[in-house]
Amino acid sequence: MKIGTVNLKNNVILAPMAGVSDLPFRLLCKENNAGMTSMEMISAKAILYNNKNTESLMAIHPEEDCVSLQLFGSDPKIMAEIAKRIEERPFSILDINMGCPVPKIVNNHEGSYLMKEPKLVYEIVREIVKAIKKPVTVKMRKGFDEEHVNAVEIAKICEEAGASAVTVHGRTREQFYAGEADWEIIKAVKDAVKIPVIGNGDISCKNSAKKMLLETGCDAIMVGRAAEGNPFIFKEITYALEGKEYTPPTKEEIKETILRHADLQLEYKGEYIGVREMRKHLSWYLKGFEGACKLRKNINEMETFEDLRQIINKLF
Repeated sequence: MKIGTVNLKNNVILAPMAGVSDLPFRLLCKENNAGMTSMEMISAKAILYNNKNTESLMAIHPEEDCVSLQLFGSDPKIMAEIAKRIEERPFSILDINMGCPVPKIVNNHEGSYLMKEPKLVYEIVREIVKAIKKPVTVKMRKGFDEEHVNAVEIAKICEEAGASAVTVHGRTREQFYAGEADWEIIKAVKDAVKIPVIGNGDISCKNSAKKMLLETGCDAIMVGRAAEGNPFIFKEITYALEGKEYTPPTKEEIKETILRHADLQLEYKGEYIGVREMRKHLSWYLKGFEGACKLRKNINEMETFEDLRQIINKLF
């Protein structure tokens, strides 16, 4: 799998997810065979105005050999200026967010709102491509709503403007993450452009991954929510695609992964923030575990690394 000048280890990619795909989680996904990981979306204006919280979002570990940095914004000149300013950072690919459905982003004419502005899409992509040498990609949705399904049009515009690849999430903005993803639109985009197309939406296991690749002909797949509490999914999918036998993690391996995740959170974010962010991750890891429901209150109230250890010891 190649995007522009960048070679990926394989074609199974971690999606950019706000509050999820931070440095600790990306490292775990990489260790479990993700071909590329994607950072949380970052505001171009926040970088422009030197927002102190943005610097930590842009942190990249030396072992992250293939990571995509995702910018969001709507001003072509600012986006290009920021892309040029940060290009020396050790990310491999710069991705433009045109898929975020969150109201505060859309109401600011950013994220998935951009799909309503084809001319502006061209300007943003073109200006960024001209500003930097690293490959530029775009992550979009099926359309803004069912009355305006225009992923094919937007993908063609991105290709014309110089994008090296596009990712298509098979839902409209109005759907958010509800309902089924439309894989037909991913196939339509793949048939319409020559650049690589990455399919996104409803990939939950090796079978759905194989099915998407077969039905859409897309070049790569992007895994989002199914990776929450399950970084092992990348190994499951890549092994299946390579015809290798995959053995699901044992309880002891899950325990070790949770503790490693917590250690990384503490290392990069400190105990106060790290443990609180682990609350949601721990709930995801323990989904379906016998006895986990009884500890839900404890998980939501844990404040120290020792609290987390006690919960883990009770379950394992």
